[in-house]
Amino acid sequence: MLIGTVVGTVWSTVKDETLSGLRFVVVQPFTLSGESAETLVAVDGLGAGIGERVLVVFGRAARHAIGKGHDIGFQTAVAAIVDKMELEDGRVVGPTADEDRAAEPARAPSKPVAGAR
Repeated sequence: MLIGTVVGTVWSTVKDETLSGLRFVVVQPFTLSGESAETLVAVDGLGAGIGERVLVVFGRAARHAIGKGHDIGFQTAVAAIVDKMELEDGRVVGPTADEDRAAEPARAPSKPVAGAR
């Protein structure tokens, strides 16, 4: 599985029968470095919008998320829309890139002010 950002929608009028009625989105994998990664296409039964972060699953988990068992010609699916991720370095990754926050700088202990009680 991976975390990615929805960057587009795929429209198709001619497709395998097992894919009828399914919505497809283009997902760019999230990387810690912020570098672009190769995009992929996933079935989205949750209605994620462009710019939203999603959890993408593959294989059996994807077929389960799509809800059509083994009788489907696709093995990649959006299983969740991300609300927030907290990373080890203190960064907070939001549901969209606009809502990401850098790690808060460590604060030095405050020194008492002379004469203050």
